[in-house]
Amino acid sequence: MEEHKKRIIKAIRYIDNHLDADLSLENIAEVAMYSPFHFHRIFKLITGETLQNYIIRKKIEKSAFYLAVKKEMEIKEIYLDLGFSNHSVFSKTFKKYYGIAPSVFRNSAPETFHRILQIESKNGQPDAVFSQYICHVENLLNWTKMNLKIEVKELPEMNLAAVMSLGIDNVEPSYNVLIEWAKKKQLFPRENVKMISVYHDSFKVTPPDKVRIHACMLLDEKLDGQDGLVFSETIDAGKFIVGSGEVTLQDFEQCWVSLFLWMNEHHYSMRKAFPFEIYHSNFKEHPEGKMIVDFCIPIH
Repeated sequence: MEEHKKRIIKAIRYIDNHLDADLSLENIAEVAMYSPFHFHRIFKLITGETLQNYIIRKKIEKSAFYLAVKKEMEIKEIYLDLGFSNHSVFSKTFKKYYGIAPSVFRNSAPETFHRILQIESKNGQPDAVFSQYICHVENLLNWTKMNLKIEVKELPEMNLAAVMSLGIDNVEPSYNVLIEWAKKKQLFPRENVKMISVYHDSFKVTPPDKVRIHACMLLDEKLDGQDGLVFSETIDAGKFIVGSGEVTLQDFEQCWVSLFLWMNEHHYSMRKAFPFEIYHSNFKEHPEGKMIVDFCIPIH
């Protein structure tokens, strides 16, 4: 099963990096080194959904994320960038997932940072409803001032060893796999080792059991290729909004929402790169379960 997971991870990374390309079953199966028939079955077994459903979901979730945080992008630019042929096809597919048109989502969701929740209505059909994400924006900004130091920084390139986690509940097991690998390589424990979580999906648009997070360790040198479930990942050098603070795990959601609000308030735009967290301490070693974290958003 580990070899299968390794190949499926390779396929998932290819899909997510080529959402505007030809993502036919044959092409992706070739990337994963399977026959199309076997790849389709194994992909569903490991991810819990068909390849086509995964691709469409990723396209729609990415479009929702762009609608929420990249206001300067026209809707046409977004759907063409993600490989939709026209507005009608895009709008129909978007409504299927979120119950509203893309333009309505853009006008309603990002301003107050509401989260879409899927609930069952009385007739058994899913209704897309907006529930308040975190209190009032004003209260959130006050919380931010008390708990986070926010700066715009240039960060250097970071070479990482990474293990993919599909679903929030699998993050800790992924870190366990990473640490066991690092111990064998004599890379852990060592002084000032940094663990980093890279978010390849947004919780605003992706269900917690589907969100993809890479559990990573900062390395001195680039990892050569893939070693079992551990693969190389690079965070490119660039400009970032960095929110630093000593917080509990329960505060993470507020921290991220605060940073995106701060980004919009200060008229920054997010780059096509992934946000991440850098951990400077371990919450398990703190009496109140707190940890020192940098929350980082890539910006232009």
